[in-house]
Amino acid sequence: MGSFTAKKVQSLIKEGVPGRYSDGEGLYLMVPKVGAPYWMLRYTHAGKRRELTLGKCVQISLAEAREKAVDAKKVVRSGIDPIEERKREEQATLRTVSDLFGDWSQDLEKRLKHHHIPKRIFTKEVAPSIGEFALDSVTPMDVRAIVRKVASSGRPTTANDTLMYLKQLFNHAIKLGLLTYNPAAAFNVTDAGGIEKSRDRALSLEEIPQIFKIFRENSDSFTRDNYLACALLLVLGVRKTELTEARWSEFDMENHRWQLSEERSKSGAEIVIPLPLQTVDWLNELEIRAWGSDYVFPNRRSSKHPHIGKDTLNRAIAKLFGREPGRKLQPERKMGNIAEFTVHDLRRTCRSLLSAAGVPGHVAERCLNHKLKGVEGIYDRYDYFEERKEALTKVAELVAQFINGDSG
Repeated sequence: MGSFTAKKVQSLIKEGVPGRYSDGEGLYLMVPKVGAPYWMLRYTHAGKRRELTLGKCVQISLAEAREKAVDAKKVVRSGIDPIEERKREEQATLRTVSDLFGDWSQDLEKRLKHHHIPKRIFTKEVAPSIGEFALDSVTPMDVRAIVRKVASSGRPTTANDTLMYLKQLFNHAIKLGLLTYNPAAAFNVTDAGGIEKSRDRALSLEEIPQIFKIFRENSDSFTRDNYLACALLLVLGVRKTELTEARWSEFDMENHRWQLSEERSKSGAEIVIPLPLQTVDWLNELEIRAWGSDYVFPNRRSSKHPHIGKDTLNRAIAKLFGREPGRKLQPERKMGNIAEFTVHDLRRTCRSLLSAAGVPGHVAERCLNHKLKGVEGIYDRYDYFEERKEALTKVAELVAQFINGDSG
Protein backbone atom coordinates (compact mmCIF):
# COMPACT_ATOMS: atom_id res chain seq x y z
CA MET A 1 0.00 0.00 0.00
CA GLY A 2 1.34 3.42 -0.90
CA SER A 3 1.60 6.47 1.29
CA PHE A 4 -1.30 8.39 -0.35
CA THR A 5 -4.95 8.50 0.54
CA ALA A 6 -7.61 9.75 -1.86
CA LYS A 7 -8.08 12.76 0.44
CA LYS A 8 -4.35 13.54 0.37
CA VAL A 9 -4.33 13.39 -3.45
CA GLN A 10 -7.29 15.80 -3.66
CA SER A 11 -5.53 18.16 -1.24
CA LEU A 12 -2.32 18.22 -3.30
CA ILE A 13 -4.28 18.83 -6.50
CA LYS A 14 -6.28 21.61 -4.88
CA GLU A 15 -3.15 23.32 -3.53
CA GLY A 16 -1.70 23.20 -7.05
CA VAL A 17 1.95 23.54 -5.95
CA PRO A 18 4.04 22.25 -8.86
CA GLY A 19 6.09 19.19 -8.01
CA ARG A 20 6.48 15.42 -8.03
CA TYR A 21 4.80 13.65 -5.09
CA SER A 22 5.66 9.99 -4.38
CA ASP A 23 3.15 7.30 -3.48
CA GLY A 24 5.97 4.78 -3.28
CA GLU A 25 6.96 1.88 -5.55
CA GLY A 26 7.80 4.32 -8.39
CA LEU A 27 4.30 5.86 -8.62
CA TYR A 28 4.14 9.66 -8.58
CA LEU A 29 1.48 12.34 -8.64
CA MET A 30 2.74 15.00 -11.01
CA VAL A 31 1.52 18.59 -10.58
CA PRO A 32 2.93 20.59 -13.52
CA LYS A 33 3.26 24.37 -13.72
CA VAL A 34 1.01 24.32 -16.79
CA GLY A 35 -1.64 21.70 -17.49
CA ALA A 36 -3.59 19.13 -15.52
CA PRO A 37 -2.11 16.88 -12.75
CA TYR A 38 -1.36 13.33 -13.86
CA TRP A 39 0.03 9.99 -12.67
CA MET A 40 3.52 8.86 -13.65
CA LEU A 41 5.45 5.62 -13.07
CA ARG A 42 9.24 5.61 -12.85
CA TYR A 43 10.95 2.33 -13.66
CA THR A 44 14.26 0.97 -14.96
CA HIS A 45 14.57 -0.99 -18.19
CA ALA A 46 17.85 -2.19 -19.71
CA GLY A 47 19.75 -0.07 -17.20
CA LYS A 48 17.92 3.14 -18.14
CA ARG A 49 15.52 5.13 -15.97
CA ARG A 50 12.18 5.62 -17.79
CA GLU A 51 9.02 7.57 -16.98
CA LEU A 52 5.59 6.33 -18.16
CA THR A 53 2.54 8.60 -18.05
CA LEU A 54 -0.43 6.60 -16.75
CA GLY A 55 -3.19 9.20 -17.19
CA LYS A 56 -4.67 12.42 -15.87
CA CYS A 57 -5.96 12.52 -12.31
CA VAL A 58 -9.41 13.66 -13.43
CA GLN A 59 -9.73 10.42 -15.40
CA ILE A 60 -7.90 7.93 -13.16
CA SER A 61 -8.37 7.51 -9.41
CA LEU A 62 -5.57 6.69 -6.97
CA ALA A 63 -6.67 3.02 -6.87
CA GLU A 64 -6.73 2.81 -10.68
CA ALA A 65 -3.30 4.45 -10.93
CA ARG A 66 -1.89 1.85 -8.54
CA GLU A 67 -3.41 -0.97 -10.60
CA LYS A 68 -1.92 0.47 -13.81
CA ALA A 69 1.47 0.78 -12.09
CA VAL A 70 1.38 -2.87 -11.01
CA ASP A 71 0.45 -4.00 -14.54
CA ALA A 72 3.23 -1.91 -16.09
CA LYS A 73 5.83 -3.32 -13.71
CA LYS A 74 4.78 -6.86 -14.65
CA VAL A 75 5.45 -5.94 -18.30
CA VAL A 76 8.89 -4.59 -17.32
CA ARG A 77 9.74 -7.81 -15.46
CA SER A 78 8.89 -9.77 -18.59
CA GLY A 79 11.63 -7.86 -20.43
CA ILE A 80 9.37 -5.45 -22.37
CA ASP A 81 9.57 -1.68 -22.14
CA PRO A 82 5.95 -0.41 -21.68
CA ILE A 83 6.78 2.91 -23.38
CA GLU A 84 7.92 1.13 -26.53
CA GLU A 85 4.93 -1.19 -26.28
CA ARG A 86 2.62 1.82 -26.16
CA LYS A 87 4.26 3.25 -29.28
CA ARG A 88 3.59 -0.02 -31.11
CA GLU A 89 -0.05 0.05 -30.03
CA GLU A 90 -0.40 3.60 -31.29
CA GLN A 91 1.06 2.57 -34.65
CA ALA A 92 -1.37 -0.32 -34.81
CA THR A 93 -4.24 2.21 -34.78
CA LEU A 94 -2.98 3.62 -38.12
CA ARG A 95 -5.05 1.27 -40.26
CA THR A 96 -6.43 3.43 -43.05
CA VAL A 97 -4.96 6.02 -45.41
CA SER A 98 -6.83 8.75 -43.50
CA ASP A 99 -5.32 7.48 -40.22
CA LEU A 100 -1.89 7.70 -41.81
CA PHE A 101 -2.51 11.24 -43.04
CA GLY A 102 -3.64 12.29 -39.55
CA ASP A 103 -0.31 11.08 -38.15
CA TRP A 104 1.73 12.62 -41.00
CA SER A 105 -0.06 15.96 -40.72
CA GLN A 106 1.28 16.39 -37.18
CA ASP A 107 4.80 16.40 -38.67
CA LEU A 108 3.70 18.82 -41.40
CA GLU A 109 2.38 21.33 -38.87
CA LYS A 110 5.84 21.47 -37.29
CA ARG A 111 7.76 21.68 -40.58
CA LEU A 112 5.61 23.65 -43.01
CA LYS A 113 4.28 27.18 -42.75
CA HIS A 114 1.51 26.42 -45.25
CA HIS A 115 0.64 22.92 -43.97
CA HIS A 116 -3.01 23.57 -44.89
CA ILE A 117 -2.12 23.04 -48.58
CA PRO A 118 -1.37 19.26 -48.40
CA LYS A 119 -4.35 18.91 -46.04
CA ARG A 120 -6.66 20.58 -48.56
CA ILE A 121 -5.37 18.41 -51.41
CA PHE A 122 -5.71 15.21 -49.37
CA THR A 123 -9.24 16.09 -48.22
CA LYS A 124 -10.45 17.08 -51.68
CA GLU A 125 -8.52 14.84 -54.09
CA VAL A 126 -7.40 11.75 -52.17
CA ALA A 127 -9.69 10.99 -49.22
CA PRO A 128 -12.89 10.51 -51.27
CA SER A 129 -11.18 7.74 -53.28
CA ILE A 130 -8.91 5.87 -50.85
CA GLY A 131 -9.27 7.56 -47.45
CA GLU A 132 -10.95 4.52 -45.88
CA PHE A 133 -8.75 1.94 -47.65
CA ALA A 134 -6.51 -0.23 -45.48
CA LEU A 135 -2.91 0.91 -45.97
CA ASP A 136 -1.68 -2.35 -47.45
CA SER A 137 -4.57 -2.51 -49.91
CA VAL A 138 -3.65 0.66 -51.87
CA THR A 139 -2.24 -0.18 -55.31
CA PRO A 140 -0.39 1.84 -57.96
CA MET A 141 -3.61 1.65 -60.03
CA ASP A 142 -5.42 3.54 -57.24
CA VAL A 143 -2.73 6.22 -57.30
CA ARG A 144 -2.90 6.52 -61.08
CA ALA A 145 -6.70 6.87 -60.99
CA ILE A 146 -6.48 9.74 -58.50
CA VAL A 147 -3.84 11.80 -60.34
CA ARG A 148 -5.49 11.17 -63.73
CA LYS A 149 -8.83 12.39 -62.39
CA VAL A 150 -7.25 15.63 -61.16
CA ALA A 151 -5.30 16.16 -64.37
CA SER A 152 -8.39 15.55 -66.56
CA SER A 153 -10.24 18.28 -64.65
CA GLY A 154 -7.86 20.85 -66.14
CA ARG A 155 -5.63 21.29 -63.06
CA PRO A 156 -2.15 20.03 -64.03
CA THR A 157 -0.35 21.79 -61.19
CA THR A 158 -2.72 20.31 -58.61
CA ALA A 159 -2.26 16.88 -60.21
CA ASN A 160 1.51 17.17 -59.77
CA ASP A 161 1.07 18.35 -56.17
CA THR A 162 -1.32 15.46 -55.45
CA LEU A 163 1.24 12.93 -56.71
CA MET A 164 4.02 14.59 -54.71
CA TYR A 165 2.02 14.46 -51.47
CA LEU A 166 0.97 10.85 -52.07
CA LYS A 167 4.63 9.87 -52.43
CA GLN A 168 5.51 11.67 -49.20
CA LEU A 169 2.51 10.21 -47.38
CA PHE A 170 3.36 6.61 -48.22
CA ASN A 171 7.05 7.22 -47.48
CA HIS A 172 5.87 8.19 -44.00
CA ALA A 173 4.19 4.77 -43.75
CA ILE A 174 7.46 3.09 -44.74
CA LYS A 175 9.32 5.05 -42.05
CA LEU A 176 6.85 3.78 -39.46
CA GLY A 177 7.23 0.19 -40.69
CA LEU A 178 3.57 0.07 -41.76
CA LEU A 179 4.40 -0.57 -45.42
CA THR A 180 7.36 -2.08 -47.22
CA TYR A 181 6.82 -0.31 -50.55
CA ASN A 182 5.37 2.97 -51.80
CA PRO A 183 2.49 2.55 -54.31
CA ALA A 184 3.14 6.06 -55.69
CA ALA A 185 6.91 5.68 -56.05
CA ALA A 186 7.11 4.67 -59.72
CA PHE A 187 5.06 7.62 -61.00
CA ASN A 188 6.46 10.99 -62.07
CA VAL A 189 5.04 14.31 -63.31
CA THR A 190 4.55 12.96 -66.85
CA ASP A 191 1.96 10.57 -65.33
CA ALA A 192 0.19 13.47 -63.61
CA GLY A 193 0.04 17.07 -64.84
CA GLY A 194 3.15 17.03 -67.01
CA ILE A 195 6.33 19.06 -66.72
CA GLU A 196 5.45 22.60 -65.73
CA LYS A 197 7.19 25.23 -67.79
CA SER A 198 8.22 28.40 -66.03
CA ARG A 199 5.92 31.19 -67.17
CA ASP A 200 7.03 34.58 -68.40
CA ARG A 201 3.64 35.88 -69.58
CA ALA A 202 3.06 39.54 -68.85
CA LEU A 203 0.32 41.69 -70.34
CA SER A 204 1.47 44.48 -72.62
CA LEU A 205 0.26 48.04 -72.18
CA GLU A 206 -1.74 47.55 -75.37
CA GLU A 207 -3.45 44.40 -74.06
CA ILE A 208 -4.55 45.87 -70.71
CA PRO A 209 -7.33 48.15 -72.07
CA GLN A 210 -8.58 45.34 -74.34
CA ILE A 211 -8.74 42.85 -71.49
CA PHE A 212 -10.56 45.11 -69.05
CA LYS A 213 -12.99 46.10 -71.82
CA ILE A 214 -13.76 42.40 -72.37
CA PHE A 215 -14.17 41.94 -68.62
CA ARG A 216 -16.76 44.76 -68.61
CA GLU A 217 -18.59 43.42 -71.64
CA ASN A 218 -19.01 40.04 -69.90
CA SER A 219 -20.13 41.30 -66.50
CA ASP A 220 -22.84 38.61 -66.41
CA SER A 221 -20.14 35.96 -65.86
CA PHE A 222 -17.18 38.11 -64.82
CA THR A 223 -18.47 39.82 -61.68
CA ARG A 224 -17.61 43.31 -60.49
CA ASP A 225 -15.76 41.80 -57.51
CA ASN A 226 -13.60 39.77 -59.91
CA TYR A 227 -13.02 42.90 -62.00
CA LEU A 228 -11.83 45.00 -59.05
CA ALA A 229 -9.71 42.11 -57.72
CA CYS A 230 -7.83 41.96 -61.06
CA ALA A 231 -7.42 45.76 -60.99
CA LEU A 232 -5.90 45.67 -57.51
CA LEU A 233 -3.62 42.73 -58.34
CA LEU A 234 -2.36 44.54 -61.44
CA VAL A 235 -1.57 47.79 -59.62
CA LEU A 236 -0.38 46.50 -56.23
CA GLY A 237 1.47 43.39 -57.43
CA VAL A 238 0.47 41.33 -54.40
CA ARG A 239 -0.08 37.59 -54.50
CA LYS A 240 -3.57 36.28 -55.22
CA THR A 241 -4.49 34.86 -51.82
CA GLU A 242 -2.93 37.83 -50.03
CA LEU A 243 -5.68 39.92 -51.63
CA THR A 244 -8.61 37.49 -51.90
CA GLU A 245 -8.33 36.45 -48.23
CA ALA A 246 -7.76 40.00 -46.92
CA ARG A 247 -9.81 41.40 -44.03
CA TRP A 248 -10.92 45.02 -43.76
CA SER A 249 -9.11 45.23 -40.40
CA GLU A 250 -5.81 45.14 -42.32
CA PHE A 251 -6.59 48.41 -44.12
CA ASP A 252 -6.03 51.97 -42.92
CA MET A 253 -8.14 53.71 -45.54
CA GLU A 254 -7.61 57.15 -44.04
CA ASN A 255 -3.84 56.95 -44.41
CA HIS A 256 -3.94 54.83 -47.58
CA ARG A 257 -2.08 51.84 -46.11
CA TRP A 258 -2.55 48.09 -46.10
CA GLN A 259 -0.70 46.15 -43.40
CA LEU A 260 0.01 42.62 -44.57
CA SER A 261 1.03 40.56 -41.55
CA GLU A 262 3.84 38.01 -41.39
CA GLU A 263 1.24 35.22 -41.08
CA ARG A 264 -0.67 36.33 -44.17
CA SER A 265 2.29 37.25 -46.35
CA LYS A 266 3.42 34.31 -48.49
CA SER A 267 7.00 35.55 -48.23
CA GLY A 268 6.78 35.27 -44.45
CA ALA A 269 7.71 38.94 -44.03
CA GLU A 270 5.36 41.65 -42.81
CA ILE A 271 5.00 44.63 -45.14
CA VAL A 272 2.97 47.85 -45.20
CA ILE A 273 1.66 48.39 -48.73
CA PRO A 274 1.02 51.98 -49.88
CA LEU A 275 -2.34 52.42 -51.60
CA PRO A 276 -2.46 54.79 -54.60
CA LEU A 277 -5.58 56.99 -54.70
CA GLN A 278 -7.12 54.97 -57.52
CA THR A 279 -6.94 51.76 -55.47
CA VAL A 280 -8.56 53.52 -52.50
CA ASP A 281 -11.55 54.30 -54.73
CA TRP A 282 -11.81 50.64 -55.79
CA LEU A 283 -11.53 49.47 -52.17
CA ASN A 284 -14.23 51.93 -51.09
CA GLU A 285 -16.54 50.41 -53.68
CA LEU A 286 -15.66 46.90 -52.50
CA GLU A 287 -16.42 47.88 -48.90
CA ILE A 288 -19.93 48.92 -49.93
CA ARG A 289 -20.33 45.69 -51.90
CA ALA A 290 -19.08 43.60 -48.94
CA TRP A 291 -22.28 44.42 -46.98
CA GLY A 292 -20.59 44.47 -43.57
CA SER A 293 -18.46 41.35 -44.11
CA ASP A 294 -15.09 41.17 -42.37
CA TYR A 295 -13.58 40.21 -45.73
CA VAL A 296 -12.82 42.39 -48.73
CA PHE A 297 -14.01 39.60 -51.03
CA PRO A 298 -16.73 37.70 -49.14
CA ASN A 299 -17.94 34.42 -50.52
CA ARG A 300 -21.28 35.07 -52.21
CA ARG A 301 -22.23 31.39 -52.00
CA SER A 302 -22.67 29.20 -48.94
CA SER A 303 -19.24 27.78 -48.25
CA LYS A 304 -16.95 26.75 -45.42
CA HIS A 305 -14.70 29.63 -46.50
CA PRO A 306 -15.92 33.16 -45.63
CA HIS A 307 -13.92 34.62 -48.54
CA ILE A 308 -13.90 33.74 -52.24
CA GLY A 309 -12.14 30.51 -53.20
CA LYS A 310 -8.54 30.27 -54.33
CA ASP A 311 -9.60 29.17 -57.84
CA THR A 312 -12.41 31.68 -58.36
CA LEU A 313 -10.47 34.29 -60.33
CA ASN A 314 -8.57 31.86 -62.52
CA ARG A 315 -11.78 29.97 -63.34
CA ALA A 316 -13.53 33.22 -64.28
CA ILE A 317 -10.66 34.23 -66.59
CA ALA A 318 -10.39 30.71 -68.09
CA LYS A 319 -14.12 30.81 -68.89
CA LEU A 320 -13.58 33.89 -71.08
CA PHE A 321 -10.91 31.88 -72.92
CA GLY A 322 -13.50 29.16 -73.61
CA ARG A 323 -12.35 26.76 -70.89
CA GLU A 324 -14.49 25.58 -67.98
CA PRO A 325 -13.12 22.44 -66.24
CA GLY A 326 -15.67 19.73 -65.54
CA ARG A 327 -18.07 20.66 -68.34
CA LYS A 328 -18.47 18.74 -71.59
CA LEU A 329 -19.95 21.75 -73.41
CA GLN A 330 -17.29 24.45 -73.22
CA PRO A 331 -18.22 28.16 -73.17
CA GLU A 332 -17.64 30.51 -76.10
CA ARG A 333 -14.19 32.11 -76.26
CA LYS A 334 -14.53 35.85 -75.64
CA MET A 335 -10.85 36.90 -75.54
CA GLY A 336 -10.29 37.15 -79.29
CA ASN A 337 -6.63 36.75 -80.24
CA ILE A 338 -5.27 37.61 -76.79
CA ALA A 339 -2.90 34.91 -75.51
CA GLU A 340 -4.05 33.10 -72.37
CA PHE A 341 -2.98 34.43 -69.00
CA THR A 342 -3.60 33.62 -65.33
CA VAL A 343 -4.05 35.68 -62.18
CA HIS A 344 -0.35 35.31 -61.32
CA ASP A 345 0.51 36.92 -64.67
CA LEU A 346 -1.09 40.13 -63.37
CA ARG A 347 1.58 40.23 -60.67
CA ARG A 348 4.25 39.65 -63.33
CA THR A 349 2.66 42.44 -65.37
CA CYS A 350 2.92 44.80 -62.40
CA ARG A 351 6.65 44.07 -62.23
CA SER A 352 6.94 44.80 -65.95
CA LEU A 353 5.03 48.08 -65.57
CA LEU A 354 7.31 49.11 -62.71
CA SER A 355 10.30 48.69 -65.01
CA ALA A 356 8.52 50.58 -67.79
CA ALA A 357 7.90 53.44 -65.36
CA GLY A 358 11.64 53.67 -64.62
CA VAL A 359 11.44 52.29 -61.08
CA PRO A 360 14.86 51.03 -59.83
CA GLY A 361 15.10 47.24 -59.60
CA HIS A 362 15.57 47.04 -55.84
CA VAL A 363 12.49 49.20 -55.24
CA ALA A 364 10.43 47.17 -57.73
CA GLU A 365 11.45 43.95 -55.93
CA ARG A 366 10.35 45.39 -52.60
CA CYS A 367 7.03 46.44 -54.19
CA LEU A 368 6.45 42.74 -54.89
CA ASN A 369 7.59 41.87 -51.34
CA HIS A 370 10.55 39.91 -52.65
CA LYS A 371 13.50 39.56 -50.32
CA LEU A 372 16.55 41.37 -51.64
CA LYS A 373 19.35 38.96 -52.51
CA GLY A 374 22.98 38.80 -51.52
CA VAL A 375 24.75 41.35 -49.35
CA GLU A 376 22.08 43.96 -50.08
CA GLY A 377 19.43 41.66 -48.65
CA ILE A 378 21.42 41.08 -45.47
CA TYR A 379 22.36 44.67 -44.67
CA ASP A 380 19.63 46.75 -46.30
CA ARG A 381 16.73 46.77 -43.83
CA TYR A 382 15.27 49.99 -45.24
CA ASP A 383 11.62 49.48 -46.18
CA TYR A 384 11.51 51.92 -49.15
CA PHE A 385 7.93 52.88 -48.22
CA GLU A 386 8.00 56.33 -49.84
CA GLU A 387 9.79 54.97 -52.91
CA ARG A 388 7.25 52.13 -53.18
CA LYS A 389 4.40 54.61 -52.79
CA GLU A 390 5.75 56.69 -55.67
CA ALA A 391 6.37 53.57 -57.78
CA LEU A 392 2.89 52.07 -57.34
CA THR A 393 1.33 55.48 -58.02
CA LYS A 394 3.15 55.52 -61.38
CA VAL A 395 1.69 52.09 -62.21
CA ALA A 396 -1.79 53.22 -61.18
CA GLU A 397 -1.49 56.30 -63.41
CA LEU A 398 -0.48 54.10 -66.34
CA VAL A 399 -3.48 51.78 -66.17
CA ALA A 400 -6.28 53.35 -64.10
CA GLN A 401 -7.91 55.03 -67.11
CA PHE A 402 -8.29 51.64 -68.78
CA ILE A 403 -9.64 50.01 -65.64
CA ASN A 404 -12.10 52.84 -64.96
CA GLY A 405 -13.30 52.65 -68.55
CA ASP A 406 -12.18 56.17 -69.47
CA SER A 407 -10.35 54.85 -72.53
CA GLY A 408 -10.24 51.78 -74.75
